[in-house]
Amino acid sequence: MAVRWGIVSAGLIARDFTTVLSSLPPSEHQVVAVAARDLNRAEEFARKYNIPKAYGSYEELAKDPNVEVAYIATQHPQHKPAVLLCLAAGKAVLCEKPMGVNAAEVREMVAKARSQGVFLMEAIWTRFFPAMETLREVLVQGKIGDLRVARAELGFDMISIMPRATDWNQAGGGLLDLGIYCVQFLSMVFGAQKPEKISAVGRIFETGVDDTVSVLLQFPGGVQGSFTCSISSNLPNTAYVTGTKGMAQILGTCFPTELVVNGERKEFPPPDLGKEFHYVNGSGMLYEANHVRECLRKGLKESPIVPLAESELLAEILEEARKAIGVTFPQDKC
Repeated sequence: MAVRWGIVSAGLIARDFTTVLSSLPPSEHQVVAVAARDLNRAEEFARKYNIPKAYGSYEELAKDPNVEVAYIATQHPQHKPAVLLCLAAGKAVLCEKPMGVNAAEVREMVAKARSQGVFLMEAIWTRFFPAMETLREVLVQGKIGDLRVARAELGFDMISIMPRATDWNQAGGGLLDLGIYCVQFLSMVFGAQKPEKISAVGRIFETGVDDTVSVLLQFPGGVQGSFTCSISSNLPNTAYVTGTKGMAQILGTCFPTELVVNGERKEFPPPDLGKEFHYVNGSGMLYEANHVRECLRKGLKESPIVPLAESELLAEILEEARKAIGVTFPQDKC
């Protein structure tokens, strides 16, 4: 039976996700509605992707009885109100990362989902790539021994191509846009443990958002994790974890396509859907889409791969790192 999706927002990431859904079997996924704050944009989106319903407000989509799960693709500050709106209407929700601007927002959304008994997941698509699934198997099997150190890097020039990246009012900056990929990697390999200590240094952009940030995390047992993210500098899109028996390296921190374990390399090409995407390896969104379908068909209220408690933890780490370098957003004052 098909999952019936409603798309909230008509931006680039929403276009890529909808392209993926429309490429999958209609017996499994159907996009039945799209909403934007501008009805004309929603109608254009609906025509392009052959979607039966277009709405000029998120409230209308939330009320649509044919929508089973809402995909939230708005900008960061609009995540919370859109998620709460859809949860209140009884819709399952897949919300783009970062789920909230700060930890308090994420906790509020999680509490709402649990009180409503409705499925909610942060769209950390990276977790579902086969390369990352294989890495988890490698760690469970102990192929690199007891874990000691993990490191992730991700950076490129977002400033010249994406004005939102430096917009303080839209909670721009490296940590929320790119750091989420890095910190989720560290959290994944270290079993979602809460760090005992977080320290950070960073450069602030003239608009008040974080430009380039390096973060060091001390985990229980002396295990260490670190990451650097940047919206102005090209950094290696790589992550690795070392243990007492060797090292595993991921090539593609945000869209992993290669895994090297103790020198042995294995490639995991992204699926070829025969479509064009705005984001690199955008076809890989099919992995998380299929995971959401599996969760809903099993009656789960949260994902075992991206559990809600971990989304809360990721938000806490990012917020602490952000405040350590002196970056705050309007949502922090609420």
